[in-house]
Amino acid sequence: MVGAGLGPGLFQNMSSIFTPALQAAFGWSRGDIATAAGLGLIGALVAPLVGRLADRFGVRPVILGSMLLLAAGYLCLALLAGGLWQYHLGVLLIVMALPGTSSLSYGKLIAVAFRRQRGLALALGTSGLALMTMVAAPVLGTVVAQWGWRAGFVLLAVAGTVLALPPILLGIRGIPAAAAPPVVADAPLLPGVSAKEARRDRRFWLMVASALLVNLATTGLVTQLVPIGVDRGLGGGQAALLLTGFGVSAIAGRLLVGTLIDRFRPQPVAAAVALVSAAAFALLAGGAHGLVPLMLLVFLAGLMNGAENDLLPFLAARLFGLRAYAEIYGSAMPVALLGTALGIIGFGRLHDLFGNYAVALAIGSAALLAAATCFLLLPDRADASPN
Repeated sequence: MVGAGLGPGLFQNMSSIFTPALQAAFGWSRGDIATAAGLGLIGALVAPLVGRLADRFGVRPVILGSMLLLAAGYLCLALLAGGLWQYHLGVLLIVMALPGTSSLSYGKLIAVAFRRQRGLALALGTSGLALMTMVAAPVLGTVVAQWGWRAGFVLLAVAGTVLALPPILLGIRGIPAAAAPPVVADAPLLPGVSAKEARRDRRFWLMVASALLVNLATTGLVTQLVPIGVDRGLGGGQAALLLTGFGVSAIAGRLLVGTLIDRFRPQPVAAAVALVSAAAFALLAGGAHGLVPLMLLVFLAGLMNGAENDLLPFLAARLFGLRAYAEIYGSAMPVALLGTALGIIGFGRLHDLFGNYAVALAIGSAALLAAATCFLLLPDRADASPN
């Protein structure tokens, strides 16, 4: 929970707080800022390599190196001098830290330690980001308003190292996946298939396609939530509350889906939640105004964001086992994060093109409908052996 809450995902959820200040400081448009953040996601291409390192050497060194890289990215952003390329560089460093501080690492720890209630365990572990989004949105908004955007980036750097790293390293002691796994002659340590075998399986591609589509919609929304609220007539403080509503939604989505997939087949559960979020996106595209209606719709729209962060690691372990879990998850991340990039860039650029977010939100609704279809088409594992 600590790792998920203070990792790179927090920057993704908080980035819209910095958007007005960066526009004022450097004259960048929302599309410029969104494109820079989206292009930085090319750093996710290192995810398969990070996964292989975690499978071979354990997740402890991967987490340590990634959290230090995250802090370097924040400090780079705090030192911006006006060049958009500097913003590109800072975001690139943050995104390169993402694989090692995501469910690629923490999901493997949880999957190894839990079996019967793995879905709920993953939901609780990954809920740290949603919890921190609720807490950090008003705090970071106040810091940026009182001391400026540079202080906001420094605060994130301190939180990711001084506050997060010591309890993380202490907390994972004794978990087998944390350290380098022992070599077992002529046999894999854990059941499952290799990453190469998984990538040849159509279930892998249906799984990552669903993640791409969910990320396109939900990440595009959360990275523009404050500007959306301002455009719909809310003040800055009220608009920031939408981030809190999104965080509450993500927790609810994780816990609801995590509990249900331990008891029922996960694919129809995921499809049902995706349909609810798709309907909320459609209603947002229709031009809803007012704090209460917007909070309700943001809550419903964000349910799938919370669910996806639980579903992808759960499905990776369920469908392909734990033998090469981190590398398989790492192979899925670049495709899933392509959806994140498309959402971030698309929502910002579509706003610049049309002057509002209606088209972007409608596309988000369509993407979630397509994700629901992918979940329904996704077969279960071919064999019945427990992983």
